[in-house]
Amino acid sequence: MSQYIYENQNSKSFYTMAWVAFVVSFVGMGLGIVYLDVDLQTKGFFAMTFIFSVSSCFTLAKVTRDKHEADKIINKVETAKTEKFLSENSTF
Repeated sequence: MSQYIYENQNSKSFYTMAWVAFVVSFVGMGLGIVYLDVDLQTKGFFAMTFIFSVSSCFTLAKVTRDKHEADKIINKVETAKTEKFLSENSTF
């Protein structure tokens, strides 16, 4: 199980576009906070909440993906059990 191929692979260009969009938005927000005309405490608060928001988005995406993959495995096991039961109890 060293190489697992996902059923719904994204293209290389989509993967690259997602990372480019993330970096551009991250840098843009960082520059916006740096050039914001407020005191240092307010900038620090905005920066802290921005970093927390980004990390929570990554965590949510990972948890959602993990649950989806676990559900697929459970469904495969249930389907195999059902098929085995039907083949053993088939009258034809």
